[in-house]
Amino acid sequence: MNEANVDTWLEGCRHQDSECQRLLYRHFYNYALSIGLRYAASKEEAHEIINDAFVKIFTRIDRYKRQGPFKTWLGRIVVHTAIDRYRALCRARTHESIEGELTAVECAPSALDYLYHEDLVNLIQQLPAAYRLVFNLHVVEGHAHEEIAEMLGIQSGTSKSNLAKAKEKLKRLILVTSLKE
Repeated sequence: MNEANVDTWLEGCRHQDSECQRLLYRHFYNYALSIGLRYAASKEEAHEIINDAFVKIFTRIDRYKRQGPFKTWLGRIVVHTAIDRYRALCRARTHESIEGELTAVECAPSALDYLYHEDLVNLIQQLPAAYRLVFNLHVVEGHAHEEIAEMLGIQSGTSKSNLAKAKEKLKRLILVTSLKE
Protein backbone atom coordinates (compact mmCIF):
# COMPACT_ATOMS: atom_id res chain seq x y z
CA MET A 1 0.00 0.00 0.00
CA ASN A 2 1.50 3.30 -1.01
CA GLU A 3 0.56 6.95 -1.03
CA ALA A 4 -0.20 6.82 -4.77
CA ASN A 5 -3.13 4.47 -4.11
CA VAL A 6 -4.52 6.83 -1.47
CA ASP A 7 -4.18 9.75 -3.89
CA THR A 8 -6.01 7.74 -6.57
CA TRP A 9 -8.81 6.89 -4.13
CA LEU A 10 -9.07 10.49 -2.98
CA GLU A 11 -9.37 11.66 -6.57
CA GLY A 12 -12.07 9.04 -7.16
CA CYS A 13 -13.88 10.20 -4.02
CA ARG A 14 -13.86 13.74 -5.39
CA HIS A 15 -15.85 12.31 -8.33
CA GLN A 16 -18.12 10.30 -5.97
CA ASP A 17 -16.71 6.96 -7.20
CA SER A 18 -18.24 4.43 -4.78
CA GLU A 19 -15.44 1.89 -5.34
CA CYS A 20 -12.80 4.48 -4.34
CA GLN A 21 -14.89 5.40 -1.31
CA ARG A 22 -15.09 1.73 -0.33
CA LEU A 23 -11.33 1.24 -0.70
CA LEU A 24 -10.51 4.40 1.25
CA TYR A 25 -12.95 3.39 4.01
CA ARG A 26 -11.52 -0.14 4.28
CA HIS A 27 -7.94 1.11 4.29
CA PHE A 28 -8.45 3.68 7.08
CA TYR A 29 -11.19 1.89 9.04
CA ASN A 30 -8.96 0.45 11.81
CA TYR A 31 -7.19 3.77 12.31
CA ALA A 32 -10.52 5.59 12.57
CA LEU A 33 -11.85 2.90 14.91
CA SER A 34 -8.88 3.32 17.25
CA ILE A 35 -9.79 6.99 17.60
CA GLY A 36 -13.53 6.43 17.79
CA LEU A 37 -13.19 3.87 20.58
CA ARG A 38 -11.44 6.41 22.78
CA TYR A 39 -14.36 8.81 22.54
CA ALA A 40 -17.28 6.40 22.49
CA ALA A 41 -19.07 4.69 25.36
CA SER A 42 -19.27 1.44 23.39
CA LYS A 43 -18.02 -0.23 20.23
CA GLU A 44 -21.41 0.37 18.60
CA GLU A 45 -21.20 4.09 19.33
CA ALA A 46 -17.65 4.13 17.93
CA HIS A 47 -18.94 2.56 14.70
CA GLU A 48 -21.60 5.27 14.47
CA ILE A 49 -18.99 7.98 14.99
CA ILE A 50 -16.77 6.46 12.30
CA ASN A 51 -19.61 6.11 9.82
CA ASP A 52 -20.69 9.70 10.44
CA ALA A 53 -17.08 10.83 10.02
CA PHE A 54 -16.71 9.03 6.69
CA VAL A 55 -19.98 10.56 5.46
CA LYS A 56 -18.48 13.98 6.30
CA ILE A 57 -15.26 13.03 4.55
CA PHE A 58 -17.00 11.84 1.39
CA THR A 59 -19.29 14.87 1.20
CA ARG A 60 -16.54 17.38 2.02
CA ILE A 61 -13.54 15.74 0.33
CA ASP A 62 -12.94 18.95 -1.63
CA ARG A 63 -11.92 20.61 1.68
CA TYR A 64 -8.88 18.35 1.97
CA LYS A 65 -6.13 20.47 0.45
CA ARG A 66 -3.23 17.98 0.76
CA GLN A 67 -1.30 20.29 3.07
CA GLY A 68 -0.62 17.33 5.34
CA PRO A 69 -1.20 13.59 5.35
CA PHE A 70 -4.79 12.49 4.70
CA LYS A 71 -4.59 10.27 7.78
CA THR A 72 -4.11 13.33 9.99
CA TRP A 73 -7.08 15.10 8.39
CA LEU A 74 -9.21 11.99 8.82
CA GLY A 75 -8.23 11.77 12.50
CA ARG A 76 -9.33 15.35 13.09
CA ILE A 77 -12.66 14.65 11.36
CA VAL A 78 -13.24 11.62 13.61
CA VAL A 79 -12.44 13.63 16.77
CA HIS A 80 -14.69 16.51 15.71
CA THR A 81 -17.47 14.06 14.82
CA ALA A 82 -17.21 12.62 18.34
CA ILE A 83 -17.39 16.15 19.76
CA ASP A 84 -20.43 16.93 17.60
CA ARG A 85 -22.10 13.74 18.83
CA TYR A 86 -21.39 14.71 22.43
CA ARG A 87 -22.86 18.18 21.89
CA ALA A 88 -25.99 16.67 20.35
CA LEU A 89 -26.38 14.36 23.34
CA CYS A 90 -25.96 17.31 25.71
CA ARG A 91 -28.65 19.27 23.90
CA ALA A 92 -30.95 16.25 24.03
CA ARG A 93 -30.64 16.05 27.79
CA THR A 94 -31.96 18.95 29.77
CA HIS A 95 -29.56 18.43 32.60
CA GLU A 96 -27.37 15.57 33.69
CA SER A 97 -25.66 15.81 37.03
CA ILE A 98 -22.49 13.84 37.46
CA GLU A 99 -21.45 15.58 40.65
CA GLY A 100 -20.89 13.56 43.80
CA GLU A 101 -20.33 10.39 41.82
CA LEU A 102 -16.70 9.96 42.79
CA THR A 103 -15.01 9.10 46.02
CA ALA A 104 -11.29 9.28 46.65
CA VAL A 105 -9.60 5.92 46.15
CA GLU A 106 -5.88 5.35 46.00
CA CYS A 107 -4.68 3.29 43.06
CA ALA A 108 -2.23 0.49 43.71
CA PRO A 109 1.09 1.29 42.00
CA SER A 110 1.08 -1.99 40.10
CA ALA A 111 -2.53 -1.88 38.90
CA LEU A 112 -1.57 -0.73 35.41
CA ASP A 113 0.79 -3.67 35.07
CA TYR A 114 -2.22 -5.95 34.71
CA LEU A 115 -4.05 -3.98 32.05
CA TYR A 116 -3.77 -4.18 28.28
CA HIS A 117 -4.62 -1.48 25.74
CA GLU A 118 -8.07 -2.94 25.13
CA ASP A 119 -8.72 -3.01 28.87
CA LEU A 120 -7.78 0.67 29.17
CA VAL A 121 -10.03 1.60 26.24
CA ASN A 122 -12.88 -0.31 27.91
CA LEU A 123 -12.29 1.56 31.17
CA ILE A 124 -12.21 4.92 29.38
CA GLN A 125 -15.49 4.00 27.69
CA GLN A 126 -17.05 3.63 31.16
CA LEU A 127 -16.43 7.28 31.99
CA PRO A 128 -19.37 9.68 31.74
CA ALA A 129 -19.39 11.38 28.33
CA ALA A 130 -18.17 14.77 29.59
CA TYR A 131 -15.25 13.20 31.46
CA ARG A 132 -14.35 10.88 28.56
CA LEU A 133 -14.33 13.72 26.07
CA VAL A 134 -12.12 16.03 28.14
CA PHE A 135 -9.81 13.14 29.10
CA ASN A 136 -9.25 12.20 25.46
CA LEU A 137 -8.85 15.75 24.23
CA HIS A 138 -6.33 16.63 26.95
CA VAL A 139 -4.42 13.41 27.68
CA VAL A 140 -4.53 11.68 24.30
CA GLU A 141 -4.81 14.55 21.81
CA GLY A 142 -2.73 17.02 23.87
CA HIS A 143 -5.10 20.00 23.78
CA ALA A 144 -4.83 22.69 26.45
CA HIS A 145 -7.80 23.31 28.72
CA GLU A 146 -8.44 26.65 27.04
CA GLU A 147 -8.68 24.93 23.63
CA ILE A 148 -10.99 22.25 25.03
CA ALA A 149 -13.18 24.91 26.62
CA GLU A 150 -13.50 26.69 23.29
CA MET A 151 -14.24 23.44 21.40
CA LEU A 152 -16.92 22.33 23.84
CA GLY A 153 -18.36 25.71 24.78
CA ILE A 154 -17.47 25.32 28.47
CA GLN A 155 -15.22 27.15 30.93
CA SER A 156 -11.57 26.06 31.19
CA GLY A 157 -12.20 25.42 34.90
CA THR A 158 -14.92 22.95 33.94
CA SER A 159 -12.45 21.22 31.62
CA LYS A 160 -9.89 20.98 34.44
CA SER A 161 -12.51 19.71 36.86
CA ASN A 162 -13.79 17.09 34.42
CA LEU A 163 -10.23 15.91 33.79
CA ALA A 164 -9.52 15.57 37.51
CA LYS A 165 -12.76 13.66 38.01
CA ALA A 166 -12.05 11.45 35.00
CA LYS A 167 -8.62 10.57 36.37
CA GLU A 168 -10.06 9.80 39.78
CA LYS A 169 -12.78 7.61 38.31
CA LEU A 170 -10.21 5.83 36.13
CA LYS A 171 -8.04 5.18 39.18
CA ARG A 172 -11.02 3.63 40.90
CA LEU A 173 -11.91 1.54 37.84
CA ILE A 174 -8.31 0.37 37.44
CA LEU A 175 -8.13 -0.61 41.09
CA VAL A 176 -11.37 -2.58 40.87
CA THR A 177 -10.16 -4.26 37.67
CA SER A 178 -6.79 -5.16 39.16
CA LEU A 179 -8.44 -6.62 42.25
CA LYS A 180 -10.51 -8.93 40.04
CA GLU A 181 -7.37 -10.33 38.43
